[in-house]
Amino acid sequence: MKFPRLFLGISHTPLLGLNPIAKDVETKLQSAIEEARRQVLAFSPELVVLIAPDHYNGFFNEMMPPFCIASKADAVGDYLTPSGPLRVDEATALSLADHLMDHEFDIAISRAMKVDHGFAQPLQLIWGGLNTPHVVPIFLNAVATPGIPRLRRCRALGEAMGRFFENDTRRILFVGSGGLSHEPPVPTLDDPDPAIRERITLRQNPTQTERDAKTKRVMAAGMALASGSGAIKPLNPAWDEQWMAAISGDRSSLDQLCTQSENAISEEGGRSAHESKSWLVARSALVGDGTPVCTFRHYQSIPEYIAGFGIQILTNNQG
Repeated sequence: MKFPRLFLGISHTPLLGLNPIAKDVETKLQSAIEEARRQVLAFSPELVVLIAPDHYNGFFNEMMPPFCIASKADAVGDYLTPSGPLRVDEATALSLADHLMDHEFDIAISRAMKVDHGFAQPLQLIWGGLNTPHVVPIFLNAVATPGIPRLRRCRALGEAMGRFFENDTRRILFVGSGGLSHEPPVPTLDDPDPAIRERITLRQNPTQTERDAKTKRVMAAGMALASGSGAIKPLNPAWDEQWMAAISGDRSSLDQLCTQSENAISEEGGRSAHESKSWLVARSALVGDGTPVCTFRHYQSIPEYIAGFGIQILTNNQG
């Protein structure tokens, strides 16, 4: 790789700033976010390639692609994240889609993508809002079976993206937003309530009252998990640490990561741990056989946030 590239893997949580957490936990988390912000801003990216999931705010089961590139995107402003348009580099997004199609990787395209906190929060944490460098948003389905992309396909997408950008002279930041272990109360099509099944199948535009009710439900689930009384799966710090170690390794580490089964991800990390695949896509875009340099790594298990919260920065060490 000839030109400087940076990888940022970062968890997101809708409960950031909503549920109370211990002061020392908050201090460590904010210190880690500040260090990630410092390193990213010092890198001064000219383009951000952002891979993230959705939580039934922009994509629904009526039409759920495994991956989708946006030529335009608007954030819905859920939880405490900002709303409004992302600064999408439309020409680059469409050129990347062309490249992928030409190289036998069928990819969906959205000319008007709706994104939620999965996309908006990492931009907010680094830049304070949506006034960022130009962005190429790439959606990854992490909730709707059976169309959740498999590990090897996530890696293949990242590698194809890396080849596309290989001769791009811009300073490029690849961001994987999601994970690590967590299983929030995201509904599925197995729910016996037909109203819930319809809500995650047909495109919705919820009222503010409905959004507020959802926020309260998720907040309550986080506090129940923290107290040990919740019904959702506990966080799994050991799984999270193994994932982060593999992401920071060489090609053989990624090979090993891709050998785990899809069921194992859900069973060990939780149903929404498939969001961690956003990290795999972004990391795989750092093409090359060597081991990237890890300049920052942080992890906290925060049940109040229903988040195994990880932050990891890797560089190709090209200046």
